Parts: sequence; C-alpha cells; structure tokens
Amino acid sequence: MSEIKFLPQGFILPDGTRKGLILAQDSNWQIVKTSAGNYALIVSPVLYEKWLNFNVINLFVPVKLESENMKFFLLSCKKDYLISSIQFGPYPEKIIEARAFAITLHEMRKNYNFSFHDAIYLEQFSILLPTYTNKDSLSDDIILGAWLSGGVHIPATSINKLSRLVNWMSPQEIKSITKSAGLLLEPDSDSEIDSKQGKIFSLPGRSKLAAFFNEHIIEIVSNQEKYKRAGINFPSAIILYGAPGCGKTFAVDKLVKFLDWPCYRIEASSVASPYIHDTSRKIAAIFDEAAQNAPSVIIIDEMDAFLSDRNMQNSGLHHVEEISEFLRRIPEAPEKKILIIAMTNRLDAIDPAILRHGRFDHIIEVNMPNSSEIKELLYSLFDGLPLSDDIDLSGLAEKLAGRPLSDAAFIVKESGRLSVKANKNFIDSECIEAAYKSLSPSQENTRKIGF
Repeated sequence: MSEIKFLPQGFILPDGTRKGLILAQDSNWQIVKTSAGNYALIVSPVLYEKWLNFNVINLFVPVKLESENMKFFLLSCKKDYLISSIQFGPYPEKIIEARAFAITLHEMRKNYNFSFHDAIYLEQFSILLPTYTNKDSLSDDIILGAWLSGGVHIPATSINKLSRLVNWMSPQEIKSITKSAGLLLEPDSDSEIDSKQGKIFSLPGRSKLAAFFNEHIIEIVSNQEKYKRAGINFPSAIILYGAPGCGKTFAVDKLVKFLDWPCYRIEASSVASPYIHDTSRKIAAIFDEAAQNAPSVIIIDEMDAFLSDRNMQNSGLHHVEEISEFLRRIPEAPEKKILIIAMTNRLDAIDPAILRHGRFDHIIEVNMPNSSEIKELLYSLFDGLPLSDDIDLSGLAEKLAGRPLSDAAFIVKESGRLSVKANKNFIDSECIEAAYKSLSPSQENTRKIGF
C-alpha cells in the first residue's frame, strides 16, 4: 500500500483558513495548526469509517484533494481547545488542559475497555479516539503520566517522580489531576510530596536522559538530608557510552552548567605523560583538588584511553598503575562529594574491574536521537522565532533521525541566517530546506576559499 499524500501545506480549508504547521502525524491522520491559530485534525477515510461507532462523524467535514483524487475528513476545533496524540503530542502546557484530559480518560474508561495508548484526544468534545495501531497497550496511569510529561513512560501515580519532569505543575496539582482520572495513588505518594522541591534539569531532545539525571543526581543533591537517612550521601559515578556524535558531551556540559559546581576534566591532553608515575600523579592531583573544592564534578573523557583492559596486549606497568589509581579513587569520590561522569565510545574495551558496582553504579547507553527526540529539540530551538505556517518540523525530524543533535541546532541557526539574508520576515520551508542541504554539501558544491 502506497503512502497517503495528505493535504499540502497552505491548502485552503472549508472554513477559509489554511493548513499550517504539522504538529503530529501518523499513517492515517495529521494534527495541524491552521492559519487562524486553532488545532485541526485530518484523517483518512479508513480511520474515519472506524470511528462510526463513536458518534463524532458529524463533526468532520469532507475535503477532497483533486490532484490525487483523495478524500479526507477534517475536524477543526475552536481556538484554545487542544487536539493531541497520546503518542506524539502536542502535549499540555496548562493545568486546565491536564485536568480536562484526566476527566475525559476517567469517563471513557467507564464505557470502553481497550487501551488509549494510541488515541487522539479532542479536548473540545471530551473524547479519546483510538487509531488502531499494533503497538503495545499501556495502563491508564502510564498513559496519563506519559501525556503529562511529554512522552516519558512514567506512572502518573508516582507523584514525586512525575513532578520532576512536569515543572509547570506542583506535586499537589498532579495528585489532584491523578485522582480526577480515577486512578489510585501509590500508598506512599503523599509522603513523597515535599513542600520544597529540588531544581528541575531539562535537556531538549534527550528527555529520558534528563529524567535519569533528575532522579539519580538532582533529586539526591536537592534533598541531601532525606537521602542521608537512607544511607545515600551523594550520587554514584556514571558512565555514558555511545557512538561519536550521539550527544554525550552535550548532555554532560549542560548538567555541569546546571549544577554550577567546580568541574575538572581528565583527558589525554591534560594528564598523559611519557614519564613513569607522572600520569598517575596528575590523576591523583585532580582528585585531591576536586575534594578540596567539593561538591564538584570530575569528567573522564574518552575513558578507554585510561581505563582499558589491563589484560590487553601492549599494556605496560605504567598503564596498570593508572588503573590502580582510579580503582582507589573512584569508590572514595561520593564520600568526598565528587560526582564522577565518564564517557566512552568503546565500553567493551574498559577494564572489567572498573565496571563493577561500587565504582560505576550506572552505565547508560546514549543512542543517536530518533525523530521524536529531534522534533522535541527543534520545537525548543525554534521557540520564539518567527516561523511561517508552511514548516513541517515532523518531516524535518524524520530526515534528521539518527544524526547528531548538533545538526538540528545548525539548521535552526542557518535557516535564520538565510531568512535575514533574503529579507524575509519569517523563517520558511525554503530557508530550512536550504539549511538542511548545506549540512552535507556534495564535493562539487563545496566552497573553496584560498589562493
């Protein structure tokens, strides 16, 4: 079956508005913003027919794309009423939207026993419409938590954890909304709600990694007394591993800036030495200085250069000495309030003794970003910039899937530059397409400046 060609950008809709920015889409539907600023839903005839039993068909207006001889069905909501995909957004930004969704979920559950994990939510009409995908179903507490947090699969009943991701609602408000959805709170959820919440760390395009940092670092340092009673004095050491360009350094730099602690880097250019004992002496000096200025962060960049397997060939006595220095220092770091974050592209090359619990308790794989993560970053970077209605960020995100996050940042900056150069009042699809093409120019088109 060939891919459906939806109504093109700028298409004049029955109410006289134009189809604008695509906010979310799948094979049989699109959620868009119109030129009037309201949300609209476009669905294929296949999905339209499946919704016959939901008594919403009279809300849709048929629209025909003459060039392709295709018929679609359009629903346009009043301004300020949300249309959202549970899987792909757009997600809520106001408490009133969150509460309306929770009530709808509760009421729908009284009459339907299937999962709403793939549903489209129509706020104006208080209904959830399934899209019949084959993806795994989710429980209602996960559905509510994912929708509130922007796609992270976390139960809404875990109030404290969810509040660290949803910084526009207080824990008390999340608790109230969860009850509105008819969900039973976890037994200790009331005790989880602190009157003084820690800071929230965000990382556009890397929401899962941000959630990990919030839970395992920010939460602990923001509530030290509470965690100290449980025997946890300081966050444990962490390893981030993944292919070059996956965003490890970007994420760590953002975290260090957020913590605002003294930061020390251990890398080949700063500690490597041809002299015996000199490298291990420099490593020890860095740990000593970090302890004197604690709380602090030590970043071990390209850790395979220092901490590779001692049993490998050409592993000299000086290398064994360096490993031993790390083995002594890393377990002591939490007691001295030193957060250690190591990065590598080759986890398989690291000495097994280093990877044991008690040294690095958390080993996190950082993959290249998928399309939804790229889209999240693009929305963040384009926020506040003048955009035309013809921009399809979902399509751009698909093109950039699997590429470094820095490529997305480059396109935003370059498209802005091109719009100014062309004396345009808005960044349009032409500017973005030109910026995208300049990411990987062909050999023939590469500019050469020289003599």
